[in-house]
Amino acid sequence: LAVGWGSGMDAAWTPSPGGCELVQSIMDCTGRRLSSIPGNFRGDTKELFLDDNTIQVLSNASLLLYPQLWHLSLTRNRLELIEPGVFLSSQSLQVLSLTDNLLFTNYSLTAAALSTLPVLRMLDLAGNQLTENMVSVLVRNLSSLESLSVARNIIMRLDSSIFTNLTQLLELNLEKNYIFEIDNAFEGLQRLQRLNIAYNYLPCLVGFGLTQLRVLNVSNNVIEWFLTLESDDLFELEVLDLSHNRLLFFPVLPRQSKLHSLLLQDNRMSFYQRLPNGTSLANVTVQFLIIDGNSTNITTVRLWDDLCHSNLSSLRLLDMSQNQVWGLPDDFLAQMPSLTHLKLNQNCLEAFHLSEEDPLAMLTELDLSQNQLVELGVKVGIGHILPNLQFFNLSTNRLQALPPRIFTRARKITTLDLSRNRVDLCPQPGEAESLSCVDIRGVESLTHLSLAGCGLQGLGSRPFQGTSLIHLDLSDNRQALSGDLGWLQDLVLTLQVLSLRNTSLSSTAVDFSALNSLVRLDLSGNSLAAFPSSLGSLRLRSLDLRDNCLPALPPDVAQAPLGRSLRELYLSRNPYNCCTLGWWDALQQAEGLRVPDGREVTCRHGSRTLSPGALPEPVLQSCRWQTADLALLYLVLALPTCLTLLVAFVVVFLMLKEKLLKMVKMRCGVSSPY
Repeated sequence: LAVGWGSGMDAAWTPSPGGCELVQSIMDCTGRRLSSIPGNFRGDTKELFLDDNTIQVLSNASLLLYPQLWHLSLTRNRLELIEPGVFLSSQSLQVLSLTDNLLFTNYSLTAAALSTLPVLRMLDLAGNQLTENMVSVLVRNLSSLESLSVARNIIMRLDSSIFTNLTQLLELNLEKNYIFEIDNAFEGLQRLQRLNIAYNYLPCLVGFGLTQLRVLNVSNNVIEWFLTLESDDLFELEVLDLSHNRLLFFPVLPRQSKLHSLLLQDNRMSFYQRLPNGTSLANVTVQFLIIDGNSTNITTVRLWDDLCHSNLSSLRLLDMSQNQVWGLPDDFLAQMPSLTHLKLNQNCLEAFHLSEEDPLAMLTELDLSQNQLVELGVKVGIGHILPNLQFFNLSTNRLQALPPRIFTRARKITTLDLSRNRVDLCPQPGEAESLSCVDIRGVESLTHLSLAGCGLQGLGSRPFQGTSLIHLDLSDNRQALSGDLGWLQDLVLTLQVLSLRNTSLSSTAVDFSALNSLVRLDLSGNSLAAFPSSLGSLRLRSLDLRDNCLPALPPDVAQAPLGRSLRELYLSRNPYNCCTLGWWDALQQAEGLRVPDGREVTCRHGSRTLSPGALPEPVLQSCRWQTADLALLYLVLALPTCLTLLVAFVVVFLMLKEKLLKMVKMRCGVSSPY
């Protein structure tokens, strides 16, 4: 809903006077520290960008050299004054951006300057500390305006005098002000199609009657009630954003409209057709006391009929997440045959029922996550349920079982999230068919399955048979890999992403070598004490080994097929040995490989924890001794001892040579010849 302008620039920029850059008829002087508008030597400039400079005043002569100008941007300057005659030479100006300046100081003179622009279509006055009275003066004579932004100012109250004469206005942005009251401010804007009042302080919207409006954004206010005028007129409204408010009830919508997107996220909304204790409120009425000036009106409505039975036949997106809905009224979804996206996550639902009376044939996304679901009901005998459903999120509930073969009836389902439910997968046909389990066998369309934190006790008997899973998440199931691992054979041809985070995986528990299609593998949070050798032949692009017990990686990991294909590798929080970091140096030199958590990787040397990229010299010397060849070390140590003994033996032999010879002669009894 914000106003934005821009222009494609395909040609190369060339220098121009004032240090600006010029291409064709577009001059860009952004961030040039200019205190005034530079000269235009070419004379044919049509678009001039002066953002992020220090210009304080636009004098009457500032634009004399820009007679063909139609787009001027002065965002983030220090503009305090625009003299009344500055635009007289630029009568073709259509787009003017004055965002984030100080126009509140001389707003009356600026208003006089703006009034001389006969064809101005887009004006951005955001961030100028303007009050409602200042805005009224600034736009009073701008009858040609089609788009106006006064966001991020200090407007507090809107009445019928603010936007007088803006008969051509199509888009109005009032977000991030301090508006707490609106009194007939938009009734004269007969062509208004897009209205943004987000991030204000509106307590309610009562008597909404802008039939021509197509998009209304009133998110991030403090609205408790939204009531449309009782009328059979056709409203053009297509998008209504009431998210992040304090709505207590479902909004009272137009009886006839073109509404296709209704955003009600993060409110306090619930339904009261029936209370949790079974009490029916279907016939209860509520009286609204509406005070308008000196007149007081009392409107009586049936709590359910008038609040929810608007014509919602064109609605495609309904977001009621983060509310207090504990149950849907009877036939609620039957009013929405065109619905494609339904978000009911983060509510208080305990049950959700699908039946023939809910014609959700067009639904492609259903999000029921983070509720208190213990039951998902399907009417017995129903044929194809949710035939176009593709995304089904049931995570973080209290489900223990689902209706038999519910997913085989959803013919187009591609993504299923069952994480953090106490569910188990059904085994292959013929084995324990009566067990309460989730059956996904034969669901050929299913490609993404999340079973994280389901407390799975092994995956024996091929529960994925007949599927074409591409993405499988088994994280936080500490017993999931304890049984037969034959289930992997059904995923060999298709599985590309596998998450086994926190599954008590040991180094030899799983053989990954057959998963040739795998490109992303998460093994973090396990008990790996050695690098799984079966990974070496895979051609992964992403591998996560964080939070394990790895002392080192294989020295040749960078040269293996795995190392050549890897583009992303997570390694932190492992007890690596500082003296065996050859693999780390090789990874640092590997082309195209990124270690996102490289700064968190540490190694251990004794009781010290060090960074592998900055080991001190004493540690390096200690490592050299530890990694030296022991045989050579022993030889070096033994050689001096051996030499010493040899020398000692020779000396003793020479000293005792004559005595030894005489002793030998005497023993042998042979005379010596002379």
